[in-house]
Amino acid sequence: VTENRSDLEDLHLYATPREQRFRRFASLEFEGQLYMTPYDFIQAVTSDEPKRVKRWRSLSKQELNQILMETPPVWKGSSKLFRNLNQKGVISYTEYLFLLCILTKPHAGFRIAFNMFDTDGNEMVDKKEFLVLQEIFRKKNEKRERKGDEEKRAMLRLQLYGYHTSTNSVLKTEGEDLVPRSYWDTLRRSTSQALFSDLAERADDISSSLSDTTLLVHFFGKKGKAELNFEDFYRFMDNLQTEVLEIEFLSYSNGMNTISEEDFAHILLRYTNVENTSSYLENMRCSIPEEKGITFDEFRSFFQFLNNLEDFTIAMQMYNFASRSIGQDEFKRAVYVATGVKLSPHLVNTVFKIFDVDRDDQLSYKEFIGIMKDRLNRGFR
Repeated sequence: VTENRSDLEDLHLYATPREQRFRRFASLEFEGQLYMTPYDFIQAVTSDEPKRVKRWRSLSKQELNQILMETPPVWKGSSKLFRNLNQKGVISYTEYLFLLCILTKPHAGFRIAFNMFDTDGNEMVDKKEFLVLQEIFRKKNEKRERKGDEEKRAMLRLQLYGYHTSTNSVLKTEGEDLVPRSYWDTLRRSTSQALFSDLAERADDISSSLSDTTLLVHFFGKKGKAELNFEDFYRFMDNLQTEVLEIEFLSYSNGMNTISEEDFAHILLRYTNVENTSSYLENMRCSIPEEKGITFDEFRSFFQFLNNLEDFTIAMQMYNFASRSIGQDEFKRAVYVATGVKLSPHLVNTVFKIFDVDRDDQLSYKEFIGIMKDRLNRGFR
């Protein structure tokens, strides 16, 4: 990177927490825009810090073309896609946000996501429709930008989006006070706006000014002419969720079929606002003196439940337990009624032993929900 290093580091002051994390884990730069490799993305969602200090490596046009040439088509996707690609891939900032959305959504939400991109309703998503994502997330970001030096903010936009953006409104909004709380909400709220605004037309301009990425080639082919159906879209999202969970599980299992209950507690409490995790761990050690272990199926079922946390919260409020603690039977039933996920008795017991600080075999509903919302969003609530 030819720019002065201190100037680039100064941009961190104008970045949001998500932008800061992307810049910290990204390792590639092409024509001023930063990219993550698939390896970088996995690191960003499974580690607190990069394993080594990142120095953005400048890609040549030839190197980028070679990476894209080796990108497999969507029908060759698997739950090892990101691990197989490793360093041979480029992921933009808006795609990073999109992938984060996928990680926290229930399977029922996959159809909603697909329909949001399918603006013409033909049951297929083309490259032009998918690129509307760039504008929706960019506009969302403009409303979150930190005030300061306009030149530095312009440099930051170039790093994240690959082109200089104007401050003029692109989305037709009804008022500046109606800003959704998350990028998923932004996508959901912007669907009708995308249908009736100039976003689709702008996608042509965006496509001509930006380089292809691994995700675009994976979805739409090397010529960008292929279309994505729901089955392939669903499989990609499910594979990504599975891959990240496998990586987290394998990092603790040491090749075994289970992880310990304590390791499960460590994973649950990561990225949360719990300051003193030792009390939770000590409580669990005393309550479960003999290890039985947590299998991957149990591990995955719990995180499928977390992705349905909003529905579970509604179910619990309907049960009128919001103001008091709940027992294991009520918890297990509420999970199944709200999400369709059956948690094993051992997994439920382990969760209770982690969070049942006063050891009365009851779970504090409000405290549990608060901590799990942090964990679900990996620290970015």
